[in-house]
Amino acid sequence: MSAAPGKGQPLTTAEGFVCGGAAACVAVTISNPAEVAKTRLQLQGELAKGNVPKVYKNTLDVMAKTWKNEGIRGVQRGLGPAYVYQILLNGSRLGFYEPIRRGTNQLLGISPDEQRPATSVFAGAFSGTIGACLGNPLFLIKARMQAYSPALPVGTQHHYKSSLNALATIWRAERFRGLVRGIDAAILRTSMGSSVQLPSYNWTKNQLVSRGIMPADSILTFLASSSVSGLCVLAMMQPADTALTRVYNQPVVRLPDGRHVGTLYKNPIDCLWKTLKTEGPLGWYKGSTAHFFRIAPHTIVTLTANDIIVGLYKRVRDGQRYI
Repeated sequence: MSAAPGKGQPLTTAEGFVCGGAAACVAVTISNPAEVAKTRLQLQGELAKGNVPKVYKNTLDVMAKTWKNEGIRGVQRGLGPAYVYQILLNGSRLGFYEPIRRGTNQLLGISPDEQRPATSVFAGAFSGTIGACLGNPLFLIKARMQAYSPALPVGTQHHYKSSLNALATIWRAERFRGLVRGIDAAILRTSMGSSVQLPSYNWTKNQLVSRGIMPADSILTFLASSSVSGLCVLAMMQPADTALTRVYNQPVVRLPDGRHVGTLYKNPIDCLWKTLKTEGPLGWYKGSTAHFFRIAPHTIVTLTANDIIVGLYKRVRDGQRYI
């Protein structure tokens, strides 16, 4: 029987991936209704100049009208692919972050245990990019499902019976290119958010603990740290998130050479530029209130649940190895 590892021994990449994915699934169940509202608000008035009639007034109005017309199925549209996406994205974010950060530190001759802002931001962005690439097809169909409304539609409407039906439909029409549509926007959005999510969380937590303000294993410490992290992520991600939603949801046509291209935007930068020209800078921040209601609890629950799950897992793992 091998010796047991120290209680403070870091998780392996696989262990971190599983724990991070489980924590994210808890969070997305709570945050998905706000994301449905965010998606529809981002698409409302797309590339329309001046005052246009609004289907939805604000975040609460989206939720109320969606519940009234579509019920629980409406407010939780896209939850199935959201679970798989969150496992891939946050499993990567939380599972790969520490190995990448520690490895980068070692390459630069820095102690792996030392928290350096530059290597922490790099590790957050890199791990988020991995998750964005792995989860892109799921985010694509999730966004299209959330935008779909049989009662009060906004933006282009894509009706899929299920996640598998969506993947099959896109594959038949566009093959692999369809499944990776918008991946550049996904990388931009996720790397920007991930670059600050864990670094800001760890920095806040370290400050609270090192200054004796809160104990290391307190749920209040986890909540305070993840609240600060959520605000940082929102500030970084919002314009790219709007571009991502619109690039994913835009109509697609087939060219004579067989390629399928979006009819509204060439790429996320083109989307941001066209949105700025037609809707002004506030167009980038459509749905930001809904985004806050989505990302604040999502970040808080994900990071708090991850700390709790990791702590429980380590106790079980170490206890089993001592037997």
